[in-house]
Amino acid sequence: MTNIPSKLLSDAVDEMASLPGIGRKTALRLALHLLKQPLENVERFGNAFIRMRKDLFHCKVCNNISDTPVCSICSDRSRDTSMICVVESIREVMLIENTMQYNGLYHVLGGIISPMEGIGPSDLKINSLVERASSENVREVILALSTTMEGETTGFYLYKKLAACNIDISIIARGVSFGDEIEYTDEITLGRSIKNRQPFKM
Repeated sequence: MTNIPSKLLSDAVDEMASLPGIGRKTALRLALHLLKQPLENVERFGNAFIRMRKDLFHCKVCNNISDTPVCSICSDRSRDTSMICVVESIREVMLIENTMQYNGLYHVLGGIISPMEGIGPSDLKINSLVERASSENVREVILALSTTMEGETTGFYLYKKLAACNIDISIIARGVSFGDEIEYTDEITLGRSIKNRQPFKM
């Protein structure tokens, strides 16, 4: 790596390089690009991230990200409130929405059970899911989790927790291959998997 003649630039490169998927060479190129921009452009760029971090809400109903305490999906009266699609993260909400094959609500767990990474059931938004599923209005919970070992483990755990709620529990169809992560599934396959979901079986 080329020696950087400025500590201020070096610090900026270090921060850029801390982002996933960005090495130091790319970080240096980005920092030098910003250095050539008008100050107001760089301030606008930086302030966008500061505002996002400070002012973004997690929906108090489903845990999706939102500019308001309740997200636009949960507050949309045209959505089918009898269905809850359970996903690992907000990325899957955006992916499923892009398929235009689902019109129910969501519940973002905030991760999946992974003992190797020290993530247990208490670290996820599971209790609030059970509370929502216990509502008289909910008739189906769809488990749209990655078909990895961790995703399967999380699915089995949720099935046991939801069994007493007297609702249908389904999983997305196996158009998503075993071992695949939802994040990397194309929209057509994901849309078909939602439409052709199957009852969850132990």
